[in-house]
Amino acid sequence: MFLESLGFMFFSTIETISVYYLIMSLFRLKARDYIWEALFIVLLINLQSYVLRNEFSLAYLVPVIGIFIFIFLFAVIVKIPLVWSMISTILGYAIFGILQTGLAILLFGSIAGAISTTSNGYLLQFASGLITTLIAWFLFKIGWGFKFDFERLRFRFDDILVIVLISVFLVFISVILYYNQIFIDIIFFVSTVVFLLYYAIWKEMGK
Repeated sequence: MFLESLGFMFFSTIETISVYYLIMSLFRLKARDYIWEALFIVLLINLQSYVLRNEFSLAYLVPVIGIFIFIFLFAVIVKIPLVWSMISTILGYAIFGILQTGLAILLFGSIAGAISTTSNGYLLQFASGLITTLIAWFLFKIGWGFKFDFERLRFRFDDILVIVLISVFLVFISVILYYNQIFIDIIFFVSTVVFLLYYAIWKEMGK
């Protein structure tokens, strides 16, 4: 039981910290500046994930709570305005979701195959975490990403639309992951990434 818990925390940490690196690199922020705070937050996310999955059988709530904790990290510690904390967090999770889904199909043939054994799950977490971190490092190295001066961005009526759509995302991701329909997952994640990327580009261009 102890080794199982340790394994869960270790591989989940690799997975979750890679999402942090991805989000920071997408917005040209130095991940190392907040790495210790991020590690603390990641431990909180993984702890609540373990408890919800094993003690309460509420695995479908884990992504939503993880998203909210990440929003707290970026809004309070990294000092990104709340709306942009929401956008950057969901964008990062959605991109990671696409990558991990693709890897699950590539390595195991399906999501069901990936979660059929503990070792398969750990391998998927490790592979997706490693690849995501390498992608984040590469994007930051070549200077790719959105270069916002967050404090100078001021939203108008479009804030309401973004917040509503993000709220809908947070509700539906629970329902979707609960039923675990892989093709719906893919469509939903891709649609979210396309929308948020378009919105980020639109704001960067000063529209």
